Amino acid sequence: MPSSVALLITGASTGLLAGGASCAAVQGGLLAGAVTRRRTPAPAPKPARKTSRSAPPASEAATPLAPVGAFLAGKLVSHTLLGVLLGVFGSALQPSPRTQAVLLLVAGLIMVLFALDLFGVKAVGRLVPRPPASFGRLMRRSSKSDSAVAPALIGFATVLVPCGVTLSMELLAITSGSAVAGAAVMAGFVLGTSPLFALLGYLFRRSSQALSGRLAVATGVVVLAVAVWTMGSALQAGGWVSFNTPARNTAANGPFIVEGGEGSGTGEGGKEAGVPPVHVDASGKQIVTLTVTDFYSPTAFTAKAGVPTKLVLHGKDSGGCARAFTIPELGVQEIVKRDGDTEIDLGTRKAGTLRFSCAMGMQTGEIEFKA
Repeated sequence: MPSSVALLITGASTGLLAGGASCAAVQGGLLAGAVTRRRTPAPAPKPARKTSRSAPPASEAATPLAPVGAFLAGKLVSHTLLGVLLGVFGSALQPSPRTQAVLLLVAGLIMVLFALDLFGVKAVGRLVPRPPASFGRLMRRSSKSDSAVAPALIGFATVLVPCGVTLSMELLAITSGSAVAGAAVMAGFVLGTSPLFALLGYLFRRSSQALSGRLAVATGVVVLAVAVWTMGSALQAGGWVSFNTPARNTAANGPFIVEGGEGSGTGEGGKEAGVPPVHVDASGKQIVTLTVTDFYSPTAFTAKAGVPTKLVLHGKDSGGCARAFTIPELGVQEIVKRDGDTEIDLGTRKAGTLRFSCAMGMQTGEIEFKA
């Protein structure tokens, strides 16, 4: 079992090299909404006497970094706590694919509210998550800058919107076998993604101050676009719709070759040479083989209904979100081996379409079972 220090380093390196961009694509809208929310204009300050080399107040100088730091702190706390729970209780805490899809939909709706708030729509003011009034009063008394509570709460909530790489780290936390080790891998991962998030958050915040209302509207457009994309991904991740249904001429169709029959052979590494992605082995079981790299190939299959079927996920230097494989209808979620096969028993399927996707709904495919 790897040590907690080794897992911390593993999580940090994964976050730095792969997780930052992946998570920023999913959580960037929440970050933008957290650090660029509209603020009630403060009363105009009284004219002050001109002084040479006057420096801006310390609170003003710190403003661009305060909400960004609060967002990252909230994210670190929630993911570390999740790592503790995963290490202690294991896979029992993993939500189903459709539960994750619902959480993703909720996140998209929250981003829509943020976008409308940035546009200045007063009707949504009461719906946008804000810190309790008591906390707000406390923060205003202690500093002239905005309260850091709301960005911290939003950062804390990012644990509900994992990217594909995060799911891989969660699996590692589950298999770590201890609370300390689980916390180490998840905390390391967040620390690794922090440089990119800090840069994006600083740019969001700094630009918002420089251009005020105009940038708020521009940011709102970006947040709204990300929200639409997020909700579309959620619908696909839940298996309810597919916006990327491939043309049937790209599907893996029969003939359904039987292993061991005439014309079959064994290629390098024991793989069948010339055998299509859908075939029937000597025992009469139908085998559907999906190759997983950074993408899925093929993305559509045609298989026989009424035949015992096994899905083989053939990892071939697989990475990114594609590794977090789900079949929402069956509640299946697997982390594909980077190099090697992962087998899933699909049972005997009736005629119909079975959709699969990565955990974030960004990559999809389907198996059409025909009688």
